[in-house]
Amino acid sequence: MLIGFIILGSEAIMVYKVLPTVNHDTTKLIHLILHAIALVLGAVGIYCAFKNHNETGIANLYSLHSWLGIGTISLYGIQWIFGFLAFFFPKAAPNVRKSALPWHALLGIFVYILALATAELGFLEKLTFLQSSGIDKYGPESFLVNFTALVVVLFGASVVVAVVAPARLEEPQGYAPIPEN
Repeated sequence: MLIGFIILGSEAIMVYKVLPTVNHDTTKLIHLILHAIALVLGAVGIYCAFKNHNETGIANLYSLHSWLGIGTISLYGIQWIFGFLAFFFPKAAPNVRKSALPWHALLGIFVYILALATAELGFLEKLTFLQSSGIDKYGPESFLVNFTALVVVLFGASVVVAVVAPARLEEPQGYAPIPEN
């Protein structure tokens, strides 16, 4: 889930800033595919979590991490379906796309931040399990979990800052703004 939602999700969000000279339709396709892969990895992750919990006798959906996880993947899927239908195939009317684009971007950042929060809660839950099983609070495993969580926070913050930073002045190759009518 970390690779899907955080790493690939970040790359999908950043594709428009990272590849400014690439044709807009190409960047849109890369954005769509990376988010689809992230969604599939998230679904596999949820399947594995339920399978592991069922096999080890751990209750399902008992923590805030699991509740936010289900909500995050649900919103992620809804956002992907909306983006696919509105901007890729069959494409909404230009005026609908133009008015929907800011909302799609805003809700996308919201879902990304929600994924970051869910990941951080997952790290906290893992650390709690480790420490309750006798791992030292200052041991190498604890430092590894905390350091990884810190890297995820800093990485996610840098993605959000980069996305909300002012856009470039020139339009990418092959892109024309959505017409009013």
